[in-house]
Amino acid sequence: MALKDLLSLAGQVALVTGGSRGLGLQIAEGLGEMGARVAITARHADELERAVAHLGKLGIQAIAVQTDLSATNAIPALVDRVVDRFGTIDILVNNAGVTWGAPAEDYPATAWHKVMGMNIDAVFFLTQEVGRRLFIPRQAGKILNIGSIAGLAGNPPGQAMYTIAYNTSKGALLNFTRTLAAEWGRYNINVNALCPGFFPTRMARDFVDRTGEQIRAATPLGRLGGDEDLKGAAAFLVSSAARHITGQCLAIDGGVSTA
Repeated sequence: MALKDLLSLAGQVALVTGGSRGLGLQIAEGLGEMGARVAITARHADELERAVAHLGKLGIQAIAVQTDLSATNAIPALVDRVVDRFGTIDILVNNAGVTWGAPAEDYPATAWHKVMGMNIDAVFFLTQEVGRRLFIPRQAGKILNIGSIAGLAGNPPGQAMYTIAYNTSKGALLNFTRTLAAEWGRYNINVNALCPGFFPTRMARDFVDRTGEQIRAATPLGRLGGDEDLKGAAAFLVSSAARHITGQCLAIDGGVSTA
């Protein structure tokens, strides 16, 4: 098969959580540009409407399903909606996530549970639902988890990044990726992760605004992540070109994690 055919996502259906803005919308664009039909989900209807309109202008067939994934009992209905509209799901991108900043000694219990609930619990239960209902019976599927370089190491000394729950959740997500890849490989399901570095998304904007020059100076490529820097890696890892890759966690960080 020609490489362009291995990379094509034509005929595939992708579900992207947190797909209404930021990194999720960038990934939805990339998968749609490679031919996939895309379902995006997030909490806010207005942001979803704008995202679907944006994708439509790019010629991408997309639908929006408003869902609060922290309410795990809403997950079956989300999957139902996508399947009712597109017939199936071939690709699951677990991108939705939250963070909260506070020193570890003062970290509120409610904040800890909120971060873990969205970044780990919701990922597990959605993945379980899609896997059990669609991927395992079909003996095929692609799962892409969006981690972070925050899951690879602690925060740099001297930087006011009080994100112990976020870092812990992303570290757990990477081991979830490896463990599930080993367990579901027998079903021909690939499970991989991307670990973005510093991108000026809404979640990270305040920190990036305060420390952007310091981050650039510590980045071998000397730049922050941009609007097209996740597309290629995401599209590759959910394509047939990556069919022999599973359980891997790829940093997209300009070299920060190697410095």
